[in-house]
Amino acid sequence: MERIEYCAPCLFGIEGILADELRRMGAEDVRPENGRVLFSGGIEMMARANIGSRYAERIQILMGRFHAYSFEELFQGVKALPWERWIGRQDAFPVKGWSLNSKLHSVPDCQSIVKKAVVARLSGVYGIQWFDECDGKCQIQFTIMKDEVTVLLDTSGVGLHKRGYRAVSGGAPIKETLAAAIVDVTRARRARLVCDPCCGSGTLLIEAAMAARGIAPGGKRAFSAMYWGSVPAEVWKEERQAARERRREVEFAARGGDIDPAVLSLVGENATKADVGDCITTALQDVRQFVPDGDSGTVLVNPPYGERLLDVKAAEELYRIMGKVFVPKAGWSYAIISPHEQFETLFGRPADKRRKLYNGMLKCQLYMYYK
Repeated sequence: MERIEYCAPCLFGIEGILADELRRMGAEDVRPENGRVLFSGGIEMMARANIGSRYAERIQILMGRFHAYSFEELFQGVKALPWERWIGRQDAFPVKGWSLNSKLHSVPDCQSIVKKAVVARLSGVYGIQWFDECDGKCQIQFTIMKDEVTVLLDTSGVGLHKRGYRAVSGGAPIKETLAAAIVDVTRARRARLVCDPCCGSGTLLIEAAMAARGIAPGGKRAFSAMYWGSVPAEVWKEERQAARERRREVEFAARGGDIDPAVLSLVGENATKADVGDCITTALQDVRQFVPDGDSGTVLVNPPYGERLLDVKAAEELYRIMGKVFVPKAGWSYAIISPHEQFETLFGRPADKRRKLYNGMLKCQLYMYYK
């Protein structure tokens, strides 16, 4: 069986979660690094990871890694890679990348050299000098860090956090991959009831419901590599079918609340698109009205952070309010993500557990209360 090296970029702080997920999928030689996880597998892993990963930002083929201190070394290193395995005569192969702390610091020049090297390789294989680039898009990505070049080929296209259910969102939506990670860390997928009293367009609730029911996050969307002649269509068909068979019927309910009727109206639309509309209910209400009603439940919240002074003050007041209404109760747990260094003081009690996560480039803490 063909063994392919892959790379899955992810948000900082969730590398371990993604690595465990890939192992469960059957990936081999899984190696977490800062902001990404490297792994290997057959061609079916390309489709399986794209369709099923809740935490990866995209799935890339790791074409090669080498050191380059001159443009000639960069050219020869890229040219030596087997581009013809993936890129056909008519395929488009744009190049993008970045360089940091390296002798080859001009990104435009590096882009040009990488492009010329791929053209030279494909020209020698196909016996042609001009490429129309009118078919499937094979996005080439390079990174140069301390003179080490990593060359990748993107198989996903649009980032994997775009599941397809959230065409419209609220003013400060949480990224789907981060929401899924919070669901994993808090074990909310195993809960019977999940609540978000500041739910916005419902991302945390939807990700919890999809995880509970085993719904593949990429089950309804397309990926760049689906249009490559080098990847059999049957692979995608089989992996989609396998993903559908992994769905499960469980007892699960989610409740959302918000003070903004406009964003609250989006929850139902988004949940329906994600196939979890039947288990999510919403109410127009202030967080002050929240009551941990029932024997057990998991509360997940991504409250407004505040950037301007007045917004910061409002966010701090919200933290105080949550500290009063999120009362300790047997069977109930609370998880709030925030970048505020004084959150626990404002909330009124120290967290039972904290987890460092990044919302984009913003360092946050996930404060968890379960005692």
